[in-house]
Amino acid sequence: MTIKHLLTHTAGLIYESDTEDHPIDQQYEDADLYGGDLANMIQKLGDIPLSHHPGDAWKYGMSTDVLGYLVQIVSGMPFETFLKTRIFEPLGMSDTGFSVKVENADRYSKVYEFGEDGELQQIEKIHAATGPLSFFHSGGGGLQSTAADYLRFCQMVLNGGELDGVRLLGRKTTELVTMSHVPPDWLAPKRTGTGFGLGFAVVTDVADTHTVGSLGTCGWGGMASTTFWIDPVEDLIGVFMTQLVGADSPFQAQFRVLTYQALTG
Repeated sequence: MTIKHLLTHTAGLIYESDTEDHPIDQQYEDADLYGGDLANMIQKLGDIPLSHHPGDAWKYGMSTDVLGYLVQIVSGMPFETFLKTRIFEPLGMSDTGFSVKVENADRYSKVYEFGEDGELQQIEKIHAATGPLSFFHSGGGGLQSTAADYLRFCQMVLNGGELDGVRLLGRKTTELVTMSHVPPDWLAPKRTGTGFGLGFAVVTDVADTHTVGSLGTCGWGGMASTTFWIDPVEDLIGVFMTQLVGADSPFQAQFRVLTYQALTG
C-alpha cells in the first residue's frame, strides 16, 4: 500500500462494502474505529482484511483517515494542530476546526436525518446549541466549517495553490492533485464520466456525466449532503452547505444545473 493508493482511494480500505452483510463490514463495526484517537484507529485497521489488493479497484473509505495519521507522524505535531497552523490560519479560515466554541454555539446549524418512520428528525448528539462541541480528529471527517471559509480553500485550489499572497501548494503540484489518476470506469456506475485525483473526484468526460459541467472540474461531498466543485474552465466554484444526513439528495445536482444555466457570457 502506497501513499498514492491512499490519496486515490485504491488502497483496499472501505467505509462499507457493496455487498449486504459482508463480513468485513462487521469487522469495521466491531472495531469501534472512532473510540480512541488516530493512532488507535490505525492499529485497529491493521487487523482488518483489505477489500481488494492495493491498486486493483477504487473504493471510497478510510484512506483519508490514514493519511491524517501520516501527516501527524511526518509533521511531528497533532493532526488538528497541523491543519490549523499550516492551512486554516494562513488562509484566514477562522471558523474551521474540529470543535465549535461556546460563543459560536448558536451559529451551529441543526442537523437532520429521516427516521425509520420516514419523518425528518433532528440528530441531537451533533447539536451545539447549549455548549462547546468537539468531533473526532480524523483525516476523513469531523471538521466543522462555514461556506465562506470553505470557499477560501476552494479558491486556493482554483488559483493553483495560492490565495491572497499565501502559497500552500506549487502550481504543478496542484495540477497533479486535480487530474485523474484512476481508469475512467472505476467510479462507474454511480459516477460515469468521472475519475479520481489525489483527493478529489475529477470530470474526465462531460458528456458521460449526463449533466452540464466542464472538463477537469473537481470536487466532492460531505456527510450532511454538502457538496462543492471547482471548475477551472469557467473560473467557477460551487459550495453548497446543507444539514441532511444519510439521504439521497437531488438538490445537490439541481443546484449545480441551475448554477450553470445562469451563465450567459
